[in-house]
Amino acid sequence: MARSNETLRQKEIGRLISADKVQGTPVSNPAGERIGSIENVMIDKPSGRVAYAVMSFGGVLGIGKDRYPLPWNLLEYDTELDSYVVDVDTDLLKGAPVYDERASDWADDSWGRRIYEYYKVPPYWI
Repeated sequence: MARSNETLRQKEIGRLISADKVQGTPVSNPAGERIGSIENVMIDKPSGRVAYAVMSFGGVLGIGKDRYPLPWNLLEYDTELDSYVVDVDTDLLKGAPVYDERASDWADDSWGRRIYEYYKVPPYWI
């Protein structure tokens, strides 16, 4: 089974990518400056749609970093940069909702609405 999984990973081309390859991918601003990296993706189980990319930002060796849930539709993949690009001002990002394992609740609809309203994009569930 492990061999078939490795074959699958090697054959990823075109429009599809596995979630484990998205993790760790840089996130840049439109100027090509790296602002973070994808730590995780959150997928809506019933619809199968990617809802959020959790971007880690700042910190050293994983300590003190913030995690920002970004609506997936804010990100655009740039093949030349080998990075997801998000056109969000750094000051806007610094004031954005931050994911906190103890306080954030992905199952809370108001949490999701707050994220999408903050970035002024339509929610994935509409």
